[in-house]
Amino acid sequence: MLNVKTVTVLGANGTMGTNVSAIFASFGNAKVYMISRNIEQSRLAVERAGKSVHASSICKNLIPADYSSLDDCLQDSDLVFESVAEDLDIKLAIHSKISQMIKKGTIVCTGTSGFSVTRLAERYYSDMRSRFFGVHFFNPPYVLPLCELIASPYSDKDIYQELKSYLQGTLFRVVAESKDSPAFLGNRIGFYFLNEALQYAEKYKERGGIDYMDAILGPFTGRTMAPLVTADFVGLDVHKAIVDNIFLSTDDYAHDAFVLPPFVGDLISEKKLGRKSGQGLYKVHKEEDGSTRKMVWDIYTKQYRDVVDYSFVFAGNMKRHLSRGEYKMALKELVENPSEEADICLRFLLRYIIYSIFIAKQVGYRAEVADDVMAAGFTWCPPFALIDAFNCNCDLKTMLDSRIDPEIKSSVDIDELLQDCPRSKYDFRIYFKAR
Repeated sequence: MLNVKTVTVLGANGTMGTNVSAIFASFGNAKVYMISRNIEQSRLAVERAGKSVHASSICKNLIPADYSSLDDCLQDSDLVFESVAEDLDIKLAIHSKISQMIKKGTIVCTGTSGFSVTRLAERYYSDMRSRFFGVHFFNPPYVLPLCELIASPYSDKDIYQELKSYLQGTLFRVVAESKDSPAFLGNRIGFYFLNEALQYAEKYKERGGIDYMDAILGPFTGRTMAPLVTADFVGLDVHKAIVDNIFLSTDDYAHDAFVLPPFVGDLISEKKLGRKSGQGLYKVHKEEDGSTRKMVWDIYTKQYRDVVDYSFVFAGNMKRHLSRGEYKMALKELVENPSEEADICLRFLLRYIIYSIFIAKQVGYRAEVADDVMAAGFTWCPPFALIDAFNCNCDLKTMLDSRIDPEIKSSVDIDELLQDCPRSKYDFRIYFKAR
């Protein structure tokens, strides 16, 4: 196993850079140089890092630094982790800089959420490319243990295995091995669902749009938080960078699902980026008396309004059954309820199953890895577990035949896709919440 005593994290003042620094310092017990554009940003990042893992004691392992000391930090490091802004030109430039300073034998990792690991590796001299890897953590990493590990054609296989063992055994990550494909696997699946929910919010903007779709696809359908609340948490600018990259770099049957709806671009241009900027799809308005109101962006009127407490019969019935532990009855309600909202919800879940398995067979090394990335990276009911849930009530293939869009059926051999479908190692019941 790798003996990683010292790590340099570049872009340590960003949310992911800060949190990953904490993971190396706490679980890895490593000395971590936290590099930002100025030393004050790094000092603040040290404080946040301790809080992110609920252990201020790790701050003794965290050393604030700026780029003026990059050379010294790199020379002292066993591993370098790049976590600068998710902008390809910025990443290419920073890796060109690292390549001029790195010492022989150091492992270099990029935390990119989807840019080509091979292209970044090519910023290094040929004899250094073998130690370059993609290591994509999920945010927040203290809560979400998933880590995607990506090799390039230049990567040394033995070092790859050592790095995998270090991530699993020392940093306690659930490691999902992914091919070097745009957005890798977790984000390819997750942002397919999130962006389609945004597209439907625009489609149904006269019915409420954003909170309307979140009410249809809430935690009672197998995820910790509703999808558009999730997009706000991620950040709309980050969401845009990911789906734009997938749309420009891929061409499978789900290509159009990655088209960013215009209203999201408008919000980004107005600096309404989500939770990190205080407003985005949602915002919390504070009254003069100190009370708060949760508000949502109304796509139709182009202004914030109070969130509506939608009362869909199918949703209410599902929550009631789930509160009693009646999972089979809750899913039966979803499948059999005749309302349009129940049909929208069910079709979303079925498309999620199909796309997850389809893309896992292309981007992953085995189809079952789709379960790991969605359970450990998103805390969503993973696709094979969702299949198990539906099979408690009905014949999934028959339901897919009647509910899946004709254009998908013409592009994907669903029978072949689901052939020898394994039982999931995850229990679907822990993901369906009565709220």
